[in-house]
Amino acid sequence: MFNTSNIHTLTEFTRKPSEHIQRISETKQAELLTVNGKGAVVVQDAETYERMAELAEYAESIRSIKQALNEESISINDFRDQFESKFGIKDEALKG
Repeated sequence: MFNTSNIHTLTEFTRKPSEHIQRISETKQAELLTVNGKGAVVVQDAETYERMAELAEYAESIRSIKQALNEESISINDFRDQFESKFGIKDEALKG
């Protein structure tokens, strides 16, 4: 996800923050900031972050809808049987 040119130490970032911010704004690529050699913080421009947050929210909505459909859905045959039983309908033409 991050190439080596987008990985910097937190110290580097704090020494020249305007350079990092300008580069991030121009390239729209996030930077991973490290502390003691380990990833600590991701810095990205606000527009890209907002778009990513919208996509994550959309994906979560889709996941929730799929989960609800799987939990609440029944097969068409089961629906037909329940419908016929509830309303006292027996139509062989509906059998498929």
